Amino acid sequence: MQMVHRKINLIVPFLILSFFFATVSVAKMRSIDGNNVQLRSGPGTKYAAKWEYGDGLPVKVLTQKGSWVKVKDFENDTGWIFNKYLSKTPHMVVKVNKGKKKKINIRSGPGKKYKTIGKAYYGVVFKTLTQEKGWAKVKHDSGLTGWVKRSLLWGY
Repeated sequence: MQMVHRKINLIVPFLILSFFFATVSVAKMRSIDGNNVQLRSGPGTKYAAKWEYGDGLPVKVLTQKGSWVKVKDFENDTGWIFNKYLSKTPHMVVKVNKGKKKKINIRSGPGKKYKTIGKAYYGVVFKTLTQEKGWAKVKHDSGLTGWVKRSLLWGY
């Protein structure tokens, strides 16, 4: 009886850890790899296209079915993308000021005391270079590289 009790004591923590790591591995982030990549309503080309995404847009992986990956974007739209159109290169998108003409600041360093070197509207995508103390160093396709307050961005 003691031997059975020991096995249960070992198995229960293992199952809890397995569930935790399985859950964590599903919550991956990816970025769109290519332009005009279609987000579909189901896992296959026979399903209707809901949106077209541009290169670099970050998406959260929800699940996978074969070569198709169900994702969610920064506006909470969900759908399916063929796996070859997803990259592990980290990107972020401006998530604030939707429908406004207000821009966020891109600064020369990680803090408000640094000079503003550029600005960006809602929906602008950046490649993520590094993150530090609530700030992200990002690079735009135009070549502009600077720091943005992390809470203004969505992605990884």
